[in-house]
Amino acid sequence: MTETGKGVAALVLACIIWGLAPIFYKELSHVDPAEVLGHRTLWSFVTFGGVLVLQGRLSAMVAALSVPRQLGLTCLAAVFITINWFVFIWAIAVGRALEGSIGYYIFPLVAVVAGWLVLGERLARVQWLAVGLAAAAVLVLTLGLGVAPWVSIVLAVSFTCYGLIKRWIDAGPVVSVTVETLLLAPFMLVFLAMRGESAFGGTSFDTIMLVLSGPVTAVPLILFSYAAKRVAMTTMGLIQYMNPTLQFLVAWQLFGEPVTGWHGVALPMIWLALTIYSVSAIRRARRGAAPT
Repeated sequence: MTETGKGVAALVLACIIWGLAPIFYKELSHVDPAEVLGHRTLWSFVTFGGVLVLQGRLSAMVAALSVPRQLGLTCLAAVFITINWFVFIWAIAVGRALEGSIGYYIFPLVAVVAGWLVLGERLARVQWLAVGLAAAAVLVLTLGLGVAPWVSIVLAVSFTCYGLIKRWIDAGPVVSVTVETLLLAPFMLVFLAMRGESAFGGTSFDTIMLVLSGPVTAVPLILFSYAAKRVAMTTMGLIQYMNPTLQFLVAWQLFGEPVTGWHGVALPMIWLALTIYSVSAIRRARRGAAPT
């Protein structure tokens, strides 16, 4: 298998794990989402730290902690990923996984707007059309359901902010996430200690599931990092739609969350927007790769 083929396989596997993750967290829906978040953070640190030890790269983590500006950016990234993780866990626990999947559908388009606002990236007209369609879909859901799909919005915006900040962090993804979870670990330990009653240690099933939340978080990110070095960005962008699609199917078919008529209007608008955006991105990439 070629290096590109290995990268595509790794990315597909990562997206499958992400897409099926709601099934895992649904099994912990009886546990306080804040406690699940605490354990997810702690065991993610243990998992990522173990990977760095095996790779002999602990010095990279020390280096990431030694530069004040980089440390500040990492702290900010940790705040946004904490928001993202908590809302995702909470949404699954309370039966709003469908809304969560919509958040990851609109994330690429929110990221495009953020690139325009923060990085000064230019957008083609068709890309503005895609953004407009996604915004209209959110408006349809807001008016039709009588409440803004804030779970979708928070997930998309928090992950966009996280992605922007990561652009300015010099450390690689595994090292930076290890540092992020290291910075969060003391707060999570104090929080869990102050809770008194805990699902951890209550039953063997809950304990094992809470511990496994670390590898469930770490493995797809490591696979994604592996793929990012071997797969073209446009290919990565298209394959990543597997994640929200699987989440949507899980929420609808396995969890039995209702897909209303308003969803029937809004979701095709979002899918059309993503199609327009993807076709535009592929064409721009091809033009950029064309010989001059």
